[in-house]
Amino acid sequence: MVGEVALKAIQAREEQFVAHAKKIWEHPETAYNEVNTCAVTAELLRELGFAVETGLYGMPTALRASWGSGGPVIGFLGEFDALPGLSQKVSTCQEAVQEGAPGEGCGHNLLCAAPLAAAYGLKEELRAFGRPGTVVYYGCPAEETLTGKVFMARGGAFRELDIAFSWHGGTKNCVMRGVMTGLNSAKFHFVGRTSHAGGAPENGRSALDAVELMNVGANYLREHVTMDNRIHYVITEGGMAPNIVPDKACVWYFVRALTREAVEDTYRRLVLVAEGAAHMTETKVEIEFLGGCYPTLENRVLGDALHQSLQEVERPVWTEEELEFAEAINVQNPNYDQIKRRPDYDGPLGVSVGIREENGFGSTDVGDVQHIVPCAEVNTASWNCAAPGHSWQVTSCAGSSIGMKGMLYGARALALTASKAAADPQLVAAAKAEFLKATRGEPYRCPIPADIPVPMPGTA
Repeated sequence: MVGEVALKAIQAREEQFVAHAKKIWEHPETAYNEVNTCAVTAELLRELGFAVETGLYGMPTALRASWGSGGPVIGFLGEFDALPGLSQKVSTCQEAVQEGAPGEGCGHNLLCAAPLAAAYGLKEELRAFGRPGTVVYYGCPAEETLTGKVFMARGGAFRELDIAFSWHGGTKNCVMRGVMTGLNSAKFHFVGRTSHAGGAPENGRSALDAVELMNVGANYLREHVTMDNRIHYVITEGGMAPNIVPDKACVWYFVRALTREAVEDTYRRLVLVAEGAAHMTETKVEIEFLGGCYPTLENRVLGDALHQSLQEVERPVWTEEELEFAEAINVQNPNYDQIKRRPDYDGPLGVSVGIREENGFGSTDVGDVQHIVPCAEVNTASWNCAAPGHSWQVTSCAGSSIGMKGMLYGARALALTASKAAADPQLVAAAKAEFLKATRGEPYRCPIPADIPVPMPGTA
């Protein structure tokens, strides 16, 4: 049976993959600072027989591992970074390992290990049958800043692939057919002139006033954009004391939309708002463009194959202890009663398999890969059903047996689907044909200009 060797290979090393995910969970590192994660992942991949390169694409914590030769070239996307401030013990209550420290609030410790396990499974499948094919695992930094894979793409990554696969933990077992938004990220730095706010206000030019006027303008702009737009901001600098007119202030904006064109148009209009605020306050504005990413572009051919594999491979069996653990966290969500009334409620932990048709309004730099090569993502239940994304609840489950079981389920689904693709040239051809039709043959254009440097460890 196609995929049988791959699945047995993963099963034989389950403890090793779990230990790897746990090791990363115990040493969380934020975007561009994933030095330890990159090192231990490279070490494991070499042990598993892959040729490994690190520090590629101008990124010290990026990794590429490969095995095999010829086509098809099948890629797997791993992710490395943790989230700031989400340190958490494996516990049913909020309890930091270290206050203020990072934590795996998006489960990227699992996201590093699941595609890695799948890549190993496919390698063993190809080796056992002597089939041609190349397996490539990418260790991707800084997904949480939505720029890691974008910088990698700018440096030439992913173009070697015929198809690619991604996995993410979640509250359900499903393949997503909707679109997640593209994004632009920028900081607007306003510079004015200080003065005594009470004694000589006429001499001051407030950078904070400019920030506040920009925010007012942005909030009026919301009325005149398409419904898929999202505009959000935080003020990162606003002055030191009320009696000093601030000469420096900064606001950080995200602009999201379901098409790259809409992102760029709304961002253009936001820049005009900033310039207008500077004119009104006689200040100057400097724009620090931090990067952007594409919306996702799911490949239905690969997605359907992943959905089928989810139903074919062994699913997790949740113990009573795991269900009680999840329920103890669920009840702390004030919306849990509402969640339980939904038609798709699946119990404290997800058990069924489905397809998610609706759009999502978060963003991921997986979208950039999906505009370079046919690529599909699958989700498996790896934390409690009422866990908000980027929360201590996710960190807790990602370090527990719940997260590990979900991770291995995802790895099995990826490995089986990739094995089918390696054995069936028509599946790969159909995925490519769909990709060309969806992109209309338009080439990928990296949203990050060449003159923006990659953040280095210790500076991000």
